Amino acid sequence: MDMLWSGWGDPARATPLPDTVIGLLRDLLGVKPRSAEPVGLADIAVPEGQLEPAAHQALVAAVGGEEFVRTDAETRIRHTRGKSTPDLLRIREGDVADTPAAVLLPADHDEVLAVLRACAELGLALVPFGGGTSVVGGLAPGQRGAFVALDLRRMDGLIALDPVSRTATLQAGLRAPQAEALLAEHGFTLGHFPQSYEWATIGGFAATRSSGQASAGYGRFDEMVLGLTLATPEGTIDTGRAPRSAAGPDLRQLLLGSEGAFGVITSVTVRIRPVPQTRVYEGWRFPSFEEGAAALRRLAQDGPRPTVLRLSDETETLIGLAQPDAIGSSGAPTTAGCTAIAGYEGTEQDTSYRQEHAAAVLRECGGIPLGEEPGERWAHGRYSAPYLRDALLDAGAFAETLETATFWSRVPELYAAVRDALTTTLTEAGTPPLVMCHISHVYENGASLYFTVVSAQGDDPVAHWTRAKHAANEAILAAGGTITHHHGVGTDHRDWYVREAGPLAVDALRAVKRRLDPAGLLNPGVLLPLGPV
Repeated sequence: MDMLWSGWGDPARATPLPDTVIGLLRDLLGVKPRSAEPVGLADIAVPEGQLEPAAHQALVAAVGGEEFVRTDAETRIRHTRGKSTPDLLRIREGDVADTPAAVLLPADHDEVLAVLRACAELGLALVPFGGGTSVVGGLAPGQRGAFVALDLRRMDGLIALDPVSRTATLQAGLRAPQAEALLAEHGFTLGHFPQSYEWATIGGFAATRSSGQASAGYGRFDEMVLGLTLATPEGTIDTGRAPRSAAGPDLRQLLLGSEGAFGVITSVTVRIRPVPQTRVYEGWRFPSFEEGAAALRRLAQDGPRPTVLRLSDETETLIGLAQPDAIGSSGAPTTAGCTAIAGYEGTEQDTSYRQEHAAAVLRECGGIPLGEEPGERWAHGRYSAPYLRDALLDAGAFAETLETATFWSRVPELYAAVRDALTTTLTEAGTPPLVMCHISHVYENGASLYFTVVSAQGDDPVAHWTRAKHAANEAILAAGGTITHHHGVGTDHRDWYVREAGPLAVDALRAVKRRLDPAGLLNPGVLLPLGPV
């Protein structure tokens, strides 16, 4: 099943906002109904004949058949950009400036190599495409001209499983739910559950250094990767002969997060864990975000650490975004303070121990237990927020997210700086926003802050958000945060990533790209700028 072309996920799961919420948006934020309905899929015209016949035949030969080179309008539209709010606003207006000339569907690593070599000979840019869930411009090349999308959906197998070492090798086009199902047949789980879980792919997780909602217990995806295979126009790179090595710099770390700029990840070897015997999620209430953050830091540093650990600020708690499926219903929170979610997965003995001893820490830090209902509601609606974003767009509101991370000592400063930048910029533009935040991932030394912004769209919503996003990015760098914690760089963060990394580091990465992709055809302008720094 394909994702909704003009929104998120399964169209059958889309739910309109209740009238009470629409009224609140109108009264508090000045949200107005849309002036026009979005264009229909059949009404969007895409340019034809962007590939020369000889180029088309070369690509057909590379992927083994005409049916695996798609040039019909619908397939190309469905591979246009990602799923950020600006992406959706543009496609709903019929903007197909970033539509690929063709969509290629290789069956294995060798066919990916053949495609890359053909593109190098043709001088044809290529964008790797997994689940299409990028929200930072990762699927829109920074240079104009014809390009092709490389859709890895046919590469969706479990290649190998080693129950003794507890490792699995997965093809890159495998969607996360399929991966979990295949592993579950052998009694294992990957434990990686980002908000994009239902649609994102294994290769996409690796290419963007994804982080799942259970990262406190299972770790980030880049921590799970023991080896990977990369196809480039110059050949193949295989990494991961052992779980750890002192044989020079770790090439895995160079390729993880490379976003298709150095090559195409075709398979990943990951560590796996037994399917948990039990899962328990519970809610806690703290008087303030500061006190809740201090409690999360205690658990992250001194333990016992839950599998899931997150904290919504006062605004997000009041609105109920910690439980997206409860917004506008009687299940939404009605009292002040901040809601924390703690989840425990594992054996019954381990889960019981961690839950009991973590509860003692949370109480000592001022937490009030809310029982399992808020935690179970969060678990039930953990993938619902993107559908809520679409419903807000349908109602005429603007909704978008951004995230960052820093060390614990800098969390208060970073939190205030980003909130202030977003609020000031959007208010000055005549669209005062609602800015919400939660701590989404915790570490011994720091945490990730995830912001959600809702406002009226204004006359030009894309330009409207671009100004606010730029202001937030500047605030992040000034406050010592990283420009992205788990969404990736793409084109949206690229210029700030260059500043964060520094010119010498960027030159080193460019040298790697020149060796692996001499013609500069892989996802051009994504991750690294095309021109001088």
